[in-house]
Amino acid sequence: MSIERIGVTRRYSDAVIHGNTIHLVEVPTTLAGDITVQTREVLASIEATLRRAGSDPTRLLQVTLYLANMDDYDAMNAVWDNWVPEACAPVRACVGARLANAAYRIEAVVIAARGG
Repeated sequence: MSIERIGVTRRYSDAVIHGNTIHLVEVPTTLAGDITVQTREVLASIEATLRRAGSDPTRLLQVTLYLANMDDYDAMNAVWDNWVPEACAPVRACVGARLANAAYRIEAVVIAARGG
């Protein structure tokens, strides 16, 4: 089975597809943004990358969200709950973590099915 990569750089790819499974990671771009701004950005980027890979948010399988501050959990969930399609919620974990960039409030690791 072949491996397809989208948006390849020396360090990472925007997405890696193996068979009909898409793997991707998203981080925010507005580093001065609060958790609401950064969550909206990350979710919009997830959606755009899924579409580039031939999928959409209804095909999410698993999402792991990393928060720099667990006090942001409720505000992040308010954005998440408005974004995730009805009856299509993936399995999900949310973990408090020290992220690679001190300005990141959120980072997401996503596994999704291709198609849709």
